[in-house]
Amino acid sequence: MQKFFSNRRLVITVVILVVCFGLMGGSIAMRNRRSTPPLIQQFGNDIAGFADGIVAYPVNAVQGVADSVSGLMNAYTENRELKQKVSELAQVKVRDQTLAKENKQLKAELKLKNSLTDYSTVSAAVMSRTPSSWQQQLVINKGQTSGIKKNMPVLSGGGLIGRVAEVNKTNSKVELLSDTSESSNRFSIVINGTDGKSVNGIITGYNARTNELIMGQVTSTAKIKKGAKVVTNGMGGITPKGLYVGKVSRIGKDDYGLAKKVYIKPATNFNEINIVTVAELND
Repeated sequence: MQKFFSNRRLVITVVILVVCFGLMGGSIAMRNRRSTPPLIQQFGNDIAGFADGIVAYPVNAVQGVADSVSGLMNAYTENRELKQKVSELAQVKVRDQTLAKENKQLKAELKLKNSLTDYSTVSAAVMSRTPSSWQQQLVINKGQTSGIKKNMPVLSGGGLIGRVAEVNKTNSKVELLSDTSESSNRFSIVINGTDGKSVNGIITGYNARTNELIMGQVTSTAKIKKGAKVVTNGMGGITPKGLYVGKVSRIGKDDYGLAKKVYIKPATNFNEINIVTVAELND
């Protein structure tokens, strides 16, 4: 029974289409005859228009669906291309920021190297720095094959950051000034007092809370001015004289309120060290 009704609908549809096309053809023939009365011509025009509408409706509907699908596909393609461009722009921005930062660091190292007249230098990059020993040490990608030796001073960003503590063939371990362990090797430094006298001492500690190096064992009672430059004094025969350490931030007393203790703001941010310069005294 269902098949019968399905065939019946198909037959009715075919008959309607045949009638429409027949009416449309007949109306056009009557309309084109000059002898056809105006009323019949108008009727023929109406029939033709009605048949055109019936035929055109599904065609227009299909065309509309095709246009919508085409527009949706174009929008999808454009959206995908725009997302790709946004991703590429983001990558370019990150790359430019990284290159700008590296360029700034390299310029600082170049300026530093131009001021080193009594010793030669070797530039290196930081290979690793573990969170557990972040303030104590880092590893650089130069070692014995590059002429690196133990106890050579290491600089970065325009100032002293530490010394080479261990040397391997292709890498070295650097002990930082911010290392507060008792076994760390200390630098001998000097400050020019306001009266022209030199104030010598040793870097004896580091205050991580205030980011200040501590100068102890001060050998002079000369008055020290806040903002005075602090440099290495060259004592010991390994560290060159005149390496910039930082500036005096404040002056205090030791734990017993007797000896003078000088606090120094480091020239380099110990948390942002990526490129270093190792210095060696010229023979």
